[in-house]
Amino acid sequence: MKAYLPFFVLAALLGLSSRAQAQKAASHELPITPATAAWGYYDAAAPPVLRIKSGETVRVHTLITSTPSRLEGAGLPAAQVEPTLRDITEHVTNKGPGGHILTGPIFVEGAEPGDVLEVRIQRVDLAIPYAYNAFGPKNGFIPEDFGYAKMRIIPLDAKQMVAHFLPGIDVPLRPFFGSMGVAPPAAAGRINSAPPGIHGGNLDNKELVAGTTLYLPVHAAGALFFVGDGHAGQGNGEVDITGLETSLTGTLQFIVRKDMHLTLPRAETPTAYISMGLNEDLTLAAKDAVREMIAFLVTEKHLTRDDAYMLCSVAGDLDVTQVVDGTRGAHMILPKSIFGKVKAAK
Repeated sequence: MKAYLPFFVLAALLGLSSRAQAQKAASHELPITPATAAWGYYDAAAPPVLRIKSGETVRVHTLITSTPSRLEGAGLPAAQVEPTLRDITEHVTNKGPGGHILTGPIFVEGAEPGDVLEVRIQRVDLAIPYAYNAFGPKNGFIPEDFGYAKMRIIPLDAKQMVAHFLPGIDVPLRPFFGSMGVAPPAAAGRINSAPPGIHGGNLDNKELVAGTTLYLPVHAAGALFFVGDGHAGQGNGEVDITGLETSLTGTLQFIVRKDMHLTLPRAETPTAYISMGLNEDLTLAAKDAVREMIAFLVTEKHLTRDDAYMLCSVAGDLDVTQVVDGTRGAHMILPKSIFGKVKAAK
């Protein structure tokens, strides 16, 4: 006697199978090559290197921002220089005005100016076993105190998730992409990859680790998302102008949000909300971060402006993001745990 599965069970299994296939089909791989690298710029006119649909994920590869000669000059054995870095350094001639080696842009179907691109950072992984830190005589927060250049290769221990900075000094690793952004408005033309802005870009916000969601206002059709400037870790401020600079891979999910409208990037971790402020004046950047959090609380939590301002003062942490990218950054972190369930009125 043959046994038959009930129709609804069979249909459910077929549905699960089709959904699994759809999820598998919705994943993309984006390597970093001379053809997919954007060296030093964000630009609405840049041709997309990948086209995806809203809701799809991309496993993206990024490259350390440096050159083989600089790394070898700092003591890195030639055999440890990534072949892709040699290829890109040799073959990419469309460079500048900035210095970051970015991957992209990714065109997200349906994204239009005025929308928000939701970027869910699902994974961030180390790609190489080393990083570097460097400063120079014309950059960093206090170049007047360090009128020379220095670069150090720093081993990364993926098992213990620490950087062996010096004997007896191990720095915990929290890898994140220092630069994640969309194209600026077309009227801005090609812009430098160094200063962050309304497009996101070189935010250098160390909170944007795996599990975090970044919200970026869209300024061009398809959003045109660029990513790079991998950091194995960084301190708030990034005072000498670099963190633990390295190559990373990451899995990112992109969702077009028609129901959101932002003027500046915003983020959310599993435990906190993050507002951001950006300005050449750090004080004005901090003010914008506070204003953005107030706007969030009024819009999303339905607080009055007065109550939102007070809540920022009693529960929000206002931090310096970075002070070295021309446009300085500040951010406010507000814990989600303070928002309990409102009891229904009897």
